[in-house]
Order: sequence, then C-alpha cells, then structure tokens
Amino acid sequence: MTGSIRVLVVDDQFLIRAGLVGLLRAAPGIEVVGEAGDGDEAVELAARTRPDVVLMDIRMPGMNGITATTKILAQAAEPAPRVLVLTTFDLDEYVYGALRAGASGFLLKDSGPDRLLAAVAAVGCGDALFAPSVTRRLVEAFSRQAPGSGPGGDECRPPPDLAALTLREVEVLKLIARGLTNADIAERLYISEATVKTHLNRTMSKLGLDSRAQAVVVAYETGLVTPGAGGAGG
Repeated sequence: MTGSIRVLVVDDQFLIRAGLVGLLRAAPGIEVVGEAGDGDEAVELAARTRPDVVLMDIRMPGMNGITATTKILAQAAEPAPRVLVLTTFDLDEYVYGALRAGASGFLLKDSGPDRLLAAVAAVGCGDALFAPSVTRRLVEAFSRQAPGSGPGGDECRPPPDLAALTLREVEVLKLIARGLTNADIAERLYISEATVKTHLNRTMSKLGLDSRAQAVVVAYETGLVTPGAGGAGG
C-alpha cells in the first residue's frame, strides 16, 4: 500500500474513541477519516469515506459490530475495507460472529498503543491476520457452534466443501488454521511466501471467502482442523 492508511474508528464510548483517534492521528502513516459512535453511523461513514481499515467496537447499543461489519463489507466498493474488531474480552462469541461476517482479525482494547498501531499497519497492508495464535484460541472455543447459531447467526452460512481444493491448498489452509504466518508456512513446506499467498488466494476464491479469518473458521468448521489437536507451533 502506498500513502497513508485511512482509518475509521467506531466505538460507542466517547473517551475510548477519543483516545484511539488521538493515538492514530499522532502516528506516522495513518490518517483518521472519521469516527462513529454506533453501527448505523459506522455504515454511513464507511460508505462515504471509504477507509482502508475500520476499527470496530463489537458491543454497541443498537446495531452491533457484527451487523455493521456485514453491512459495510456488503456495500463496499473494491477494494473493501479491512475490519479490525476491538473487544474487551479475548474469548467473546461476538468476535467469532464478526470473523464469520468477514472481519480481518481482532484486538483486545488493553493491548497497548504499540500493538494497536502494529495491528492497523498489518491489516491495512493486507498482511496475515494479526495475532493468529490468539484468533486460533477464539475459533477453537466457538467453532463447535452450529452454523446459524450464536450472535449474528442468521447471517451465517454452512461451511463450504473442501473438495475443490488441491492437496497443497488443503495443506496450506490447515497450517493457517494452526496459527502459522505465511513465513512460517513457507519455511515448513519449502516454498516461497509468494507461493503461500497464491495458494491462500486460490483457496479463498474457490471457497468464496473474503478474509484469512474466514478461512481459519472454515478449516475448523469443516473438521479439517479439530479444536485442541496438536498445534503446528509458531
């Protein structure tokens, strides 16, 4: 990505939102294009400002972060913004719903300034899902939910069949679900990072997925990876 990363900040608590905006505005390479106090305002501002990244609070009165994420991504022109969910809880079923809706990752609100800025930079540049090991814990905790259950469940679809994938694509998907980065996978499979990205992009295209997070969810929900099974490390 060239130029600044354009960010929309969404949080219903004024002091938290103001703190996030102040932190982001002080950081080089980041431009805050708007701030919203609820989901409806977030959808409207995202359509108007076309941010690269939406920092999305998940629990808000009225339209919550799951519904707002779904609407923003459904209405967005290409390239669609990447949604980074902010939550107070590291195992929050609402965050799982947001990942299924197409969010690119999630971050705890108490992660600290450096981690927040790193997350925005990573997601904004289209890099690997931020904090994949934490996301793995989240997915493992909630992947046993039947499709359509839980918060935002009426917007969820059954997991797709993996038969369309090549053996290598399945292998890459499995390692992604285990929390490995593209660099880790490249080293393990003796291929380049570019090849890993190619396999992932083809996998997402074949399965009709919009984000790496959705690919992780599919790997668990189809049984390709089972919660609690031996991890790959990384």
